[in-house]
Amino acid sequence: MAQQLQEKLQSEVTKYQQLQKDISTSMSARQKLEAQLTENNIVKEELSLLEESNTVFKLIGPVLVKQDLDEARSTVDKRLQYINGEIKRHEIVMKDLEQKSEKHRTTLTKLQQEYQQAQAKGQVKA
Repeated sequence: MAQQLQEKLQSEVTKYQQLQKDISTSMSARQKLEAQLTENNIVKEELSLLEESNTVFKLIGPVLVKQDLDEARSTVDKRLQYINGEIKRHEIVMKDLEQKSEKHRTTLTKLQQEYQQAQAKGQVKA
């Protein structure tokens, strides 16, 4: 019984550690999206200051290509919608992962208590 308890405890610790890594990865991706959101909002502001007579260029590889102002605004708006959608998706994923993490933490606490009780009773050799 003590061996099974120890194996179950180790298994839960491994699952918990993986959840923590997943949360960290998701947070990192969300931070990158936030940076892209800020950058695209600045571009949108700059484009709003331009008049139809101004020339807009888009960087494609090493070349600047002339682009229609309305097309540039549309592209930035679509990009902002996409980024906002991805941020919301990551928030949902993170919330789900945090709930799972909390469940694993509760399970780990119970298993640790059971293991310590078994040790106190002399069932487990330290």
